[in-house]
Amino acid sequence: MHVQDVKTWVVGNPPPQTGGRYFIFVKLTTNDGIHGYGEAYAATFDPHLTAKMIEDAAARYLVGRDPHDVDVLFRNCYSSGFSQRPDVSMMGCYSALEIACWDIIGKAAGQPVYKLIGGQVHETLRSYTYLYPASGSVYPDETESAKNVYNDPDLAAEAALACVKQGFDAVKFDPAGPYTIYDGHMPRLADIDLSANMCRAVREAVGTKADILFGTHGQFTAGGAIRLAKAIEPYDPLWFEEPVPPDMPEVMAQVARATSIPVATGERLTTRFEFGRVIENRAASILQPDSGRSGGILETRKIAAMAETFHIQIAPHCYCGPIVGAANIQIATACPNFLILESIKTWDGFHEKLLKKKIEWQDGHVIPSKEPGLGVELNEDVCEAHPWKGDTLHLEMAKQPLMP
Repeated sequence: MHVQDVKTWVVGNPPPQTGGRYFIFVKLTTNDGIHGYGEAYAATFDPHLTAKMIEDAAARYLVGRDPHDVDVLFRNCYSSGFSQRPDVSMMGCYSALEIACWDIIGKAAGQPVYKLIGGQVHETLRSYTYLYPASGSVYPDETESAKNVYNDPDLAAEAALACVKQGFDAVKFDPAGPYTIYDGHMPRLADIDLSANMCRAVREAVGTKADILFGTHGQFTAGGAIRLAKAIEPYDPLWFEEPVPPDMPEVMAQVARATSIPVATGERLTTRFEFGRVIENRAASILQPDSGRSGGILETRKIAAMAETFHIQIAPHCYCGPIVGAANIQIATACPNFLILESIKTWDGFHEKLLKKKIEWQDGHVIPSKEPGLGVELNEDVCEAHPWKGDTLHLEMAKQPLMP
């Protein structure tokens, strides 16, 4: 068996754009007609350029080769251009290709991928969702109303309670102020106050029916993160996510030592080499690899195994399309140290339309598919009908420093 054909799509995500502005998919087809789908969570360049980079990497290192040899593919991509270091752009491309390879491997074996990477540990997977506005764009700067779930404690509490009624027992929100290209910064008093009030309102609304996941995106210095942590500790969050920028885990470790809230990190990290530094520095007790960036399925399974030796849990990150979601499900199902899975709401909306069969979600849990491979099939007609035509990136940061 060898990979014979490569096709990519950059799919525009219609409003409200839950999960991102666009999704980058790849399809690999072998000489015996088996196909596999992958997805990149790589957002540093225009997505069409990223798609071309995926095609280039495939032409150099995968076409004409056996898709089973994923470690050889990893070494080729990791070392491409005399780099041999974690490269978030290349690893996004590699991750997409590797996920597609595993889809092929599973289909060829007639088994779900999780059966091939350790077997099924979990029958169901606990999931959480972000709190989103009831209508309009999910992007804070583009919401219909200046008063919304991102900045109003009462609306956040209503949204959290609605999620609990759906079946979720964990919700995430990020009220701690904007993130800028100059982060980390010291939080403003207003941001600390809003964060505490949001946590209080949500905790009072859901009681002990749901965990609070406090999301930040590396906005703060260690000192600033510690100040914020003290303000929200009374509301017992399950985690404090990425409190400082991801480039210095030794600084994140200062925060972890200073708060009773478990620190979580990982969505902006790639490969076991970057996650290894987090573990070595005891910077987090929960890792959040995103399989569309972290290195695909096998690399993320290796990260989880490393974490397990330090009693660290994993909570796969997903703010992208349903193929990364499906890959995360395969990994989580096989991991003894799995904690919780990021779900894009209940996998409905455009995520459902992108698949021929919806990811199964019931009572707050994802039900792993028993179908071979990833257990999902991309609806290529929907991909073709929704090309991305914009010029913004998946996620962007404010360009001005944030002053008190």
